[in-house]
Order: sequence, then structure tokens, then C-alpha cells
Amino acid sequence: MSVKKVGISIIGGGLMGREIAAALSRWSALIDHPVVPELVGVADINPAALEWFKTVPTVEILTTDYHDLLSDPRVDVVYVAVRHDLHEQIYTDVIRSGKSLLAEKPFGIDGKAADAIMQAVNETPESFVRCSSEIPFFPGAQWAINYIQSGALGQIIEARSSFLHSSDFDQEKAINWKRQVQFCGEAGVMNDLGMHAFHIPLRLGWKPSSVFAVLQNIVPQRPDGKGGIAECDTWDNATLHLSVPHKDKSATEETFPLTVEVKRIEPGEKNTWLLEVKGTKGGVRFSTKNPKTVEVFALVNVPGIGKEQSWQRIDAGSQSVWPTVTGGIFEFGFSDSILQMWAAFLAEREGQLGGKFGPALPEEAAFTHKIYAAAIASQEKQTVEKI
Repeated sequence: MSVKKVGISIIGGGLMGREIAAALSRWSALIDHPVVPELVGVADINPAALEWFKTVPTVEILTTDYHDLLSDPRVDVVYVAVRHDLHEQIYTDVIRSGKSLLAEKPFGIDGKAADAIMQAVNETPESFVRCSSEIPFFPGAQWAINYIQSGALGQIIEARSSFLHSSDFDQEKAINWKRQVQFCGEAGVMNDLGMHAFHIPLRLGWKPSSVFAVLQNIVPQRPDGKGGIAECDTWDNATLHLSVPHKDKSATEETFPLTVEVKRIEPGEKNTWLLEVKGTKGGVRFSTKNPKTVEVFALVNVPGIGKEQSWQRIDAGSQSVWPTVTGGIFEFGFSDSILQMWAAFLAEREGQLGGKFGPALPEEAAFTHKIYAAAIASQEKQTVEKI
């Protein structure tokens, strides 16, 4: 049986570009996927960044001008991982070329840029567009989604979604573009990490109506890498207290609290994503800190003791959205989440995802900018702001 081949190209040959190339090389681990992707081209303004991709046998185009990829018939899909200030121009160029786009967050440096990208999306229906967010493809996160959607929670009491790491904990670390408003955007860490924390809540239909934000610029200056000191004018950490209207009209309250934390300085955390939701009948929580384990809350009958509250720990195994040859008892990791995100993206592009969980929608990514703008206003005025 012949399987459709899809030509993939990458704009931005940095960390995530190399991760994508490595993930695509493991495509045979997927069972009965409708397409086979081939990485055919890479663009980066830095020629040195292209050197690594010479080791990938399918790559035929290496260029410092991304327009070369957009005009090449061998390219069907473009993945873009560049600075936030470059999103609007490159994303709209990709979309208007008719190529499909898997775009890195935050989908524009601000709301205005996101609106321009959305205009291109709406005006170019032949371009299939999604926003990258891989962590929710961990099996434990998928189990949590399924548990929530089952109704086992009862009425939601509260929820927490966080993405925490400590990449900027070292105050002697030289400044980079993510610590400068002109490149990262006024939303700072929210632009950088927010989509990871909002992907599942927004996909579940939890659209917040208001926010009270606590934003922190913990390290206002850093070495500039040239012997001097540079100003760091973006937010390092953000804690957002959001009100979410209940979807269940029988709920005894109108809203429930959703706390979203995105932090680049969280001591002890290298790269931790977590989701915790509690309800009147049950609860569920998952963290990549313990990637094999999902915790489920229930009232249980304990022999000789009676009915008690219990958080039960369950091993999630290796299987996620798209089945793989990997034994179900084995562990899942970050590179697996990249593979699963791409499997979902390309299956959805073919109309064969079958209602399973997929990458973030353009509308979801664009809406996060409304949240961030309200959060910035909340920080400035110390008020609860409507979204």
C-alpha cells in the first residue's frame, strides 16, 4: 500500500528545529499513519545553524532566505521557530504562499500581530495552520483530559495549569532575546511559555472572563555578553488568577478559579508542566516531573476502616494520541511528545485525526494575547480585568 509523502521544511534551525528533524526520523514508530513526512529543506539566517542539517539524508535545500522554501514545490508544510518579533511577517508569508504551517507560540509578538496572522489564515483557507504545543501529548496529560471530559469531576471546584522552569535562575547568565521586549514582546514570559499552560484549558472550553495578574521582573539586569550590563525589561514570572464561566448550567456558582503559572525562575524546576483539577466528585493531576504517573482522586472503601478520601497513583505507560510500536509498559519522554504532536498535526491536515486531540488552533493561540493584554493591565492597575 502506497502512503502519501509530505515535504516538510523548517524556518529556524535552532534547538526546536533540530528536535523536529530528530522526531521526523522516528516516524516508522507510528502505526498506520496516513502520511510519511520527509524533511526536505531548512532556512536560517545564520549559515552555521544549517551545518547540522547536512547530516539528515532527506534534506535537499539549505538556505539563508526562507522565501526559497515557500517557492519550492517540494515543500508542503513549513515549521517556523524564530524570535517573536519575526512571527507576523514570516507566518503571513508562509500562509499566503499556500503552504501549511505549524507555528511556534505565541503566534505573534502581541495581539495586533496575532490579528494580522489570523487575517491571513481566514483569507487563505488552503493553508492548514496550527500552533505548536507538545507537552499535552504526554499520555498522562491525555488521561487527565479524558478524565475531565468523562464528567467524573462533578462540578469543578478549581483548576491549576502551570509551566515552570529555572532557565534564568543563574543571574550571571548573559541576556538573550527572550529577556528583551523588542524581541520577546511586552507579555514576556507569557509569550514564551503561556500556550503550553493554556492549550488544554482552552481546548476544554474553559475561556476565562477575567484575570488578576501577578507579574515579576525578578532580574532587571544581566551581563550583556560583551563585558557590560544590559537591561532586562520583560517579565520573568507570571501568575494569573482567572475566572472561568461554568459550562454546566446546573453548577451552584457562575465561575470557577483557574490559576495559570508560567515561570522562567522557579527554583528546583528544570522544565515542569502540570495540570490539576478538583471537583465535587473527583479530581485528577499530572506533572511531567513524574511523567509515568497520573493521580486520580476518589472516595474509596478501605477494608476495616470505611470510606476515605484517596489520591490514587496510576502508571500511564507509553501510548498517546497516535499508536506506536513502543510497548505500552514503557516510558514516554519529550521527544515522544514532539513525534505525537506532528502525528496529530499531519493526520488532522489529512482529515484523519478522527476527533482526537490535536495541536493548538489558531483561534486558541490568538485568544491568549487577549489574556496577556488583560494581565498586563491588571499588573499595572492592580485590578481584576475583564478579558
